[in-house]
Amino acid sequence: MGRREEPAWKRGIVGLSMARERGDIQKQFQHRLTVTRDTIERLGHEATLHGHMGCVNCLEWNKDGSVLASASDDLHIILWDPYRHKKIHKITTGHTGNIFSVKFLTPDILATCAADGMVRARSVSTGTSLLECSCHCGRVKRLATSPENPSISWSAGEDGLILQHDMRLPHRCNADSSNVLVNLLNHMGRYAEAKCVAVNPRRAYQLAVGANDFYVRLYDTRMIKLARLQVSENCQGGGSSSRMMWERQNVRCARAGAGDPDNNVPRAAVHYFAPGHLTMETGEQPFPKKATTYVAFSHDGNELLVNLGSEQVYLYDINSARRPMLVESFIIQHNHGVRDRPRNGHARAATPHATPQAGPASDPPMPDRVKHLKELFLAFQANDHVKNADYEAAIQLYNRAIADCPRCAVLYSNRAAALMRRGWSGDIYAAIQDCYRAIKLDPGHVKSHFRLAKGLMDMKRAREAHECLLYFKDKFPRHSGSHAVFLLQKDINVALEGMEQPHPDEVPEANTKNSGETDESHNTSVLERQLRASALDYSQRFLGHCNTTTDIKEASFLGPNAEYIAAGSDDGCLFIWCRRSGNIVRVLRGDESIVNCVQLHPACFLLATSGIEAAVRLWSPQPEDGNEESRVVEDTLGAAYANQRRMRSDPFEAMLLNISFAGNPDRELQAQACRPS
Repeated sequence: MGRREEPAWKRGIVGLSMARERGDIQKQFQHRLTVTRDTIERLGHEATLHGHMGCVNCLEWNKDGSVLASASDDLHIILWDPYRHKKIHKITTGHTGNIFSVKFLTPDILATCAADGMVRARSVSTGTSLLECSCHCGRVKRLATSPENPSISWSAGEDGLILQHDMRLPHRCNADSSNVLVNLLNHMGRYAEAKCVAVNPRRAYQLAVGANDFYVRLYDTRMIKLARLQVSENCQGGGSSSRMMWERQNVRCARAGAGDPDNNVPRAAVHYFAPGHLTMETGEQPFPKKATTYVAFSHDGNELLVNLGSEQVYLYDINSARRPMLVESFIIQHNHGVRDRPRNGHARAATPHATPQAGPASDPPMPDRVKHLKELFLAFQANDHVKNADYEAAIQLYNRAIADCPRCAVLYSNRAAALMRRGWSGDIYAAIQDCYRAIKLDPGHVKSHFRLAKGLMDMKRAREAHECLLYFKDKFPRHSGSHAVFLLQKDINVALEGMEQPHPDEVPEANTKNSGETDESHNTSVLERQLRASALDYSQRFLGHCNTTTDIKEASFLGPNAEYIAAGSDDGCLFIWCRRSGNIVRVLRGDESIVNCVQLHPACFLLATSGIEAAVRLWSPQPEDGNEESRVVEDTLGAAYANQRRMRSDPFEAMLLNISFAGNPDRELQAQACRPS
């Protein structure tokens, strides 16, 4: 089920104020007004909490926000009073490796996981150890807890396992333990790693899992049967921890990629989500390697936010997402009709059932203020930005206009042209989607049809481009003889000829790859390939940050209705985007190196961040007293451009960028380069 449409009287500050006076939605009133555009623009540094001796890898608020827990490479947890900015308690966890996740199971019980492969839980008041699980044989990167049952939690490990932990039952780490919810090795192959896991707050049976690829897996745990650990006899008898770890990992990899032996995870129990341009790439790119670093559900449980390493932040609608499509069905149907016509037939427009028709209210007149915005900002500024090759600024203006007038075909078509020229990761695919939106709103928009074919050719999809250009020439015969159409048709013909007759020098290379090199797709199970082929596409994306150096970088919803999105970056900044437009609205310097963690207080606009520094920073709206925030980054577009360049650079170029930055005395004046933690 999708989002519920609220009555008009509930919308806006006036409606909420009236409802508050009646005393029926006091809590709703408080939450709605915590995160607004005004408070975002006043967001600034409130305090820095010192106490750790290493990188702070995870943050967690308790249920009412009275305590903030932080865990670090120093193997300790610190509990903070966020209002007085004081340390309450410092806890020795017993871990021997960097702590990557901390969770409140109850107000008194904390669970942690770490690089030592352990999952632990202990009482804060008594210090009693309640759980010591060593079932993982690799680093454990993330924990998730059930909102309905605090006794149950899940852990995601780099051994490819998602384990379920029930505090109500006694636990022993042996072959009799039936606590394996998902074994990614069975389907992804021996190199599968689970990076993150999250539980739907409204439907606790839905579990989202991110791995060392760009697919996000959404499981229905009601259909999954817990499996046993695969442990060898040598592991049962004891020995050195490193030897046991090696043996356990090899036992579990024995049948990697062969599928689930007991059908513990049926196909109906899981859906895959992935950016459409990545699922449609012709081949796996060795660099940059994609990995999902964080997944988070919206408050209503209908959307999934994903921070994808070496890529962007993506938003998925888990209820109405559709598979990516480069050539829509109405084009295929029309072209089949064209091919079936008699040779002496006259060209005619597509039949009504084959062409997307604009409904009665599909293209209403724009409000005066949006017309003014389009005429002034777009006609003058955006066009000038495009002429000056400043495509980021032009796209920002188009985003703002589309947010105010989402049913104007011209805006989508113009944004598509700017996206094609900018050429950031996924821009061409996003431009194609914009062309389809414009065509749906205005089937007779000539430029949108032509840009659709051109975008497909830019994606090196010659066959699809040929289909769309054939549709264009038949639908708009007056434009079929233009020079631009002639050049595009020429490029398509050359590409099609090359696909039909490969160059002789390319054949041995292809044969060598098939015989000698490891192709990742051949090492996956049949079910895995089927699920990847049916992966559902994103609904929105947010660009500007850099996520290449660490694999624990988060992304969070801000506000109860997810009006804003926040994420850390490798340049040491905290990025905040407007949900409606996708534009960056605030960039703050949050760390000297990298910001990894971003967690919002459950009741008020108090944001906690951490990263490579041994500190936790708190951010809140500052008073309007005329003082400027010292940590704000004014040139948000410049920061975004620098980050996209880093994510697209090869390893050698990135190393040179880091070296040149490290030796630059004007460090505070420039965007920071990505550095390994």
